[in-house]
Order: sequence, then C-alpha cells, then structure tokens
Amino acid sequence: MTTRNYLFAQSADDAALTRFIALAGSATGFLKGAPGGPLPDWHSVGQDNRAFLEDLHERLATSYRDAGQPFYAVRLWTNLMWQPAYLSVIAVHLHGALPAVTTLAQARQNLDVNGYRLAPGPQREGSTEELIDWAGRDLRAMGDSVLAEINAVTRLKRVPALRLLADRILGLMVRLKHFRPEISMAEQYRYCDLWLSAMGLEGLGGLETLALPDGQQVAIMARKGCCLDYLAFPERYCASCPKLNDEERRNRERTNVLAELEVQAQSNVSSA
Repeated sequence: MTTRNYLFAQSADDAALTRFIALAGSATGFLKGAPGGPLPDWHSVGQDNRAFLEDLHERLATSYRDAGQPFYAVRLWTNLMWQPAYLSVIAVHLHGALPAVTTLAQARQNLDVNGYRLAPGPQREGSTEELIDWAGRDLRAMGDSVLAEINAVTRLKRVPALRLLADRILGLMVRLKHFRPEISMAEQYRYCDLWLSAMGLEGLGGLETLALPDGQQVAIMARKGCCLDYLAFPERYCASCPKLNDEERRNRERTNVLAELEVQAQSNVSSA
C-alpha cells in the first residue's frame, strides 16, 4: 500500500485549508471555521482546558438546575465532539483529503460549543478506506483525551460517552446521503462499519433500514446511547431515542424522513 501523507505544502496561507473550511460551511450551512490557532479562552486538546470546562459546566448547571450532573457531563462531551466528527466525515467523503481536524480549537457560544479554528498544515490523501481509518483513529484519540479532561471536572462514564460518539457517526452516515445523493444504502452501511471499526466502537450502534409508504427504503440510526435531553426537557425524547420502543421509534423516524423529503421536494421545485 502506497500513500502520500502530505498532499499540500504547509504555508501561512494554505489554500487547501481555506477550501476545506468553505466546503464544510457550504455543505452543512452551520459549520463556522477559520484558519489559525486557538484564541484566548478557546478549547484545544493538549492545553489546559479546565477553566473552559468548569465555566461551561457552571453555565449548564445554572440554566438547567433540575437536569442533574449526568446531563451536564453529557452536554460537555457532545458539545466538544460534534464539530470534530462533522469535519472528519466531510474531510473524508467530500474533501477527499484529511487535514488534522482533531487539532482544532473550539469556541464557546453561551451554552454551546460552536465555531472553530484550524491551523494550516499538511493534509493526508489516500483511498476512502484509508482516510476513514486515519480519521477514525484520530477522532477516537481526541475523544479519549476529551473524556479524561471532563472526568477531571465532573463524572462521565466511558461506555455511555462512547455510545454517544458512535451515535454521532451513525447520524453522519445517514446524513451522508444528503451530502452525496448518488451513494447507495449499501455504501452507507459499509462506510458506517468502517468508521465504527476504525474508532473501536463496534457493537455500540448501527444503521437500520426503514420502509416508507411508497416502498422506498432509507437508512436510519439504531442507537444505543442516550443524550439525556429528557432530563432537561421532560417527556421530550429524540425521534431515534433508544428509550422508545421500536415501533414508536420507527414511526417517529418515518415522520421525520417524510418531512425532510417534502422540504427537499419543495426546494427542488423552487430552484427549478
């Protein structure tokens, strides 16, 4: 196997990184990044992030007084891992090369982590399978570091955290069909298995096939993790929540998929 680890030369004005950041923003409509290193009071793996985590934890506890410590801990985790997961998948499946996305710096926006900076540097290239392997291992290594940081501030058990990280990948593999409509459902399943394997998350969730009223089949998440949002918002379960029985979960997922397809159809008509 021959791969070239450095696709683009490192420079002060890295055009490849600029393209990647622009692509991530346009593909999602919400990822907001810029080239460069961390700014004051930002989170960045490898530096002392205790003050960042304590501040966010305190804000969550003040805003959701009745939700409890497990909810605050989970929110720290999901806040810090969602952007790296999105960027990793976009790098592999849309950009076709892998910047060092897990070295990003992340900003706090009130109760959420949103916005990032990424220093220019070399990008790895290879086959999709190779990129998934690299990106998955990097993302898991980052997750292990973030989990250790959180546990220095509050208690977050490893298995529930990893289930939620797997859930993020499941959601992105479902969303991959939106990013790349030409891929088949079989490819969604295959890529999902590759990502979970690369991250050491096998058995912590998977995809499931859902039949729509018109006979069309789509991939949905079969989660094992719970985000605990119901602790802050009683009786409000996610459509894919594993606490729901299978029939209700599938019905909710079907409703969501049909609503998304309707919005997409209206958008296509408007743009025609």
